[in-house]
Amino acid sequence: MIHFLSGIFVAGISFILLFALLSLIFPLPDKIEYATCIQDDQGQIVHAFLPRDQQWRMKLENAELTPLLKNTILFKEDKYFYYHPGINPIAICKSFIGNILHGKIRSGASTITMQVARALEPKKRTYFNKLREIFRAEQLELKYSKQEILGLYLNMVPYGGNIQGVKAAALFYFRKNPDHLSLAEITTLSIIPNRPSSLVIGKSNERIIKARNYWLKKFQLRKLFTEKEIEDALHEPLTAARNDAPDFIPQLSLKLKKSGRENIATHIDMNKQFKLEKLVADYIQASRLKNIQNAAVVVINNETHEVVAYLGSANFRDTLDGGEVNGAAAIRQPGSTLKPLLYGLCMDEGLLTPKQIINDVAVNYQGYAPENFDRKFNGYVSMEYALEHSLNIPAVRSLQTLGKDRLIRALAVCGFESVKKDQVKLGLSMILGGCGASLEQLTGLFSIFANQGLYYKPSFQHNDNLPAPQRILSASSTYMINEILSNVNRPDFPLNWQSTAHMPKIAWKTGTSYGRRDAWSIGYNQHYTVGVWCGNFSASAVPELSGANTATPLLFKIFNTIDYDADEQWFTKPAYLDSRMVCAETGLLPGAYCDHLITGYFIPGVSSAKTCTHLQEMIISADEKMSYCRSCMPANGYKKKLFRIIPPEMQRYYEENKIAYMKLPPHNPACEKIFREEGPVITSPSSGFEYLISKKDPEPLQLCCHSSNDVNKIYWYINSRFYKATTVGSKQFFIPEEGPVKISCTDDKGRNRDIWIRVRYVDL
Repeated sequence: MIHFLSGIFVAGISFILLFALLSLIFPLPDKIEYATCIQDDQGQIVHAFLPRDQQWRMKLENAELTPLLKNTILFKEDKYFYYHPGINPIAICKSFIGNILHGKIRSGASTITMQVARALEPKKRTYFNKLREIFRAEQLELKYSKQEILGLYLNMVPYGGNIQGVKAAALFYFRKNPDHLSLAEITTLSIIPNRPSSLVIGKSNERIIKARNYWLKKFQLRKLFTEKEIEDALHEPLTAARNDAPDFIPQLSLKLKKSGRENIATHIDMNKQFKLEKLVADYIQASRLKNIQNAAVVVINNETHEVVAYLGSANFRDTLDGGEVNGAAAIRQPGSTLKPLLYGLCMDEGLLTPKQIINDVAVNYQGYAPENFDRKFNGYVSMEYALEHSLNIPAVRSLQTLGKDRLIRALAVCGFESVKKDQVKLGLSMILGGCGASLEQLTGLFSIFANQGLYYKPSFQHNDNLPAPQRILSASSTYMINEILSNVNRPDFPLNWQSTAHMPKIAWKTGTSYGRRDAWSIGYNQHYTVGVWCGNFSASAVPELSGANTATPLLFKIFNTIDYDADEQWFTKPAYLDSRMVCAETGLLPGAYCDHLITGYFIPGVSSAKTCTHLQEMIISADEKMSYCRSCMPANGYKKKLFRIIPPEMQRYYEENKIAYMKLPPHNPACEKIFREEGPVITSPSSGFEYLISKKDPEPLQLCCHSSNDVNKIYWYINSRFYKATTVGSKQFFIPEEGPVKISCTDDKGRNRDIWIRVRYVDL
């Protein structure tokens, strides 16, 4: 007896060692490639991608395996699935005897585990291959739980053609998720794998109904389901046929497919998506008369920070202008869309308030001379006016004061990868569109204005592990920007828009890229942030293209579509934001002589407390033909008068536009004091620059400067040699010598300014 038991033990150990050795030599081929399925916010599959083996095999999630589906499959295929070790010895013996009696293989007695093994490694049905299945089944049982094995079976069971698995079959035949299938539909799917070539849904529906009802009656005898459930299933018609794979939201699906996950659940609201697709297609169809071929739209829910609608183009299948291009993710010039962020940052740094005045006149920053969209200047403008009218020069001035690195850091936090990558090369022109941005990035950026200055990275899919929100602007500066951008009385309100009666209150900003290649309009309210881009993927310029008249009408239509019945509840003013009386001429705290006051917002402890000094009391002669300083004023025969202190650049603006202003009389010529602090500023040429001049056709360089309003004459010197005397504001030209050139400018008060440039003559 001891020898017998020892023999059994040795045999058992030998069998285990042999099984382990064979498993090492023949590892389980369980690498399964599934189709990538993109789901909407309701869990419905809206797009699917075939795997490399061209088999529609979709991974079933645990939540989709309902008790109804599980009980039906187990009863029909393997009642003892949870009790056997991968093979059912009794069933194998019965099958073997039956096959011997009939002289051929009629029944394989395959358990669900063995069917998974056969699906993983398909072979011809022989007794040797049956042993292989048994070996693979045991490998499966050792590696996976019963629940996982059942999942593998439901993912790989054949349904004819290139459809495998319950999930793929439910989608292609019934356009449903597995957890929405009825008892009749589940029973139908349970009988197809036994005869996938003869029972074809859509072609053999009558035979399928007979087979289905046969099994339903078996379920009834075993009381697997209630009488009512069985009765309803028996009378349920079968009108299904094979459908095409869903291919909605194509650009977003292609973008998310790169994550490598089998099932990707998005937040897309297909009701909104379909409405916007129709709206955009119709809008672009009409715009094609102007040679505007395409549009892209991104919609973010401001409460959940989820992307609920996404259009990469007007029509994915349109080959006229590359409909397959994802315009929502494409990097393009953002035009003026970054200005709200810039002004918000300036207010948080205490550099500006909405009423503060900025000079909108010609400027030159080391050769960079920005222009407004209409190529005109506006003189003194408030910050809010500059933003409402999207003026370029005040924006460039503000960026110069703030520093471009501060803006770049904020954009980098908001996911502007192109800006972050090119930060060394970027200059002041970035605020006018001289950088790269996508519609996705801009829409995410503008959502900060709906979230009190906090940036929440937009969520495209469930469980995407997004970072914590980051503070970009204060709640106070955000609110002030919202108030400015919600004003409808501004130039970029679309000329042809009539239907504003039911439009919810929104704030929005437009942008048009250089050369009129991109039209932007990004708007928001408490519920949604919507980004719109219009243009051509060919990057062709269109004279009629603009953010105001091309993209904004579409933006308004979208808000009317997705937020038509929204109330007009607006953003609440932060408790820390306050208002104060300021001088209307400068936006600063009123000085002693300020008599025109207005109310303006400010951030206590942050906004500038500087007092306005635009009016100053000056000492002049009794006949008002001469001015004095404290050093040269006479003992009597003078009077005091208020004069507005006008900087040189504004004097030039007034002179060029023939605008009358009160000039300070010339200073006392007998005064011996030298006013070095108010010397002229040379604006052309730019100090430190190298100028390349054609040898064949040399172009002269312009001499230009700014001076204070007490100056009448300017004296120019080239390399310390007198060149010419001119009146204030006049432009002079000269042809320089090659090499380093010293340029000097002296006013009639003896105040001087020097700059150096380098000149090189080349063959152009």
